[in-house]
Amino acid sequence: MQVVVCSKPNEMAVIDKPVPACASGEALVAIRRIGICGTDIHAFGGNQPYFVYPRVLGHELSGEVVATADDVDTGLVGQAVYVIPYLHCGECRACRRGRTNCCQHLEVVGVHRDGGMAEYLNVPAAHLVPVPSLTPEQLALVECQAIGAHAVRRGQVERDELVVVVGAGPIGIGVLQVAKSRGARVAMVDTNRQRLDLCRDELGADVVWHAIDDDVVAEIEAINDGALADVVFDATGNPEAMNRGFDLAGHGGRYVLVSIVKADITFSDPDFHKKELTLLASRNATREDFETVTRLMASGELKTDPLITHRGQLEDLPELMPKWCAPDSGVIKAMVTLDSAGASEVIA
Repeated sequence: MQVVVCSKPNEMAVIDKPVPACASGEALVAIRRIGICGTDIHAFGGNQPYFVYPRVLGHELSGEVVATADDVDTGLVGQAVYVIPYLHCGECRACRRGRTNCCQHLEVVGVHRDGGMAEYLNVPAAHLVPVPSLTPEQLALVECQAIGAHAVRRGQVERDELVVVVGAGPIGIGVLQVAKSRGARVAMVDTNRQRLDLCRDELGADVVWHAIDDDVVAEIEAINDGALADVVFDATGNPEAMNRGFDLAGHGGRYVLVSIVKADITFSDPDFHKKELTLLASRNATREDFETVTRLMASGELKTDPLITHRGQLEDLPELMPKWCAPDSGVIKAMVTLDSAGASEVIA
């Protein structure tokens, strides 16, 4: 089978490997779609924490189960599935409390172990979820949108609250759509006007602001009775933006850091205490968040088609990845196809 290996930062190669046999508890998945995530982009560029090379990237995955181990229900064979890529131990205190997303011994497919940039991948069967009503591309988008769903749940977003999402990439878009499903008012902040237009015109954002050209603090106060935001989410992956996000949250507000960066995040302690802010990290997602996303996708409340701006084939990834990672690429979500349904092309 073909496998794409990231051997070191900014270098990928296609290699041939044998199709793996299923170990106990596993199922063999023929990969059909791979979403390219910010984690993949940072890993390719050498900026991803928790990472060693060489590594097969890819954790936003959908596919078809083609075989199972002897101890796994053969009823999975032939089913279209998405992959929950967070492999938790089930025994640490976090896992016992249901916080499997931040297991003390967590391994993420495509980060801590080889992932799905391959024609086939063995996955623990318990981490494969069939959803017959969703397309292969929707299934491959479940994971990144579940991160947004988890962040919204961490932020305890409520109806009519003013939510400000800084960063209009796929994760920020996930926060936007799930927060809207809870009845919140949502403002999006970014430096990319194309993404802001998409959020406003197609994805339900109530208002959008340019991070540099607009006075975001004044704009928030103008639509929130003189107060700052009830909940702020950072989905930029930019340390400076993450630091500035504290200034957007109002008294009694919550600030949720969805991004992760190799940097220190700092804030003014007097201002933090004066507002009695709640600072939250949001890491990965749990099965509950995945189920929220599939429900919203099936109902049409969570749109996926506008996110996919670029497509390519597995064997073309060494050539495509540097282009997709370029700041001027226009990529929101790139999708890799492993069947005849898509050719290497840009559709926007």
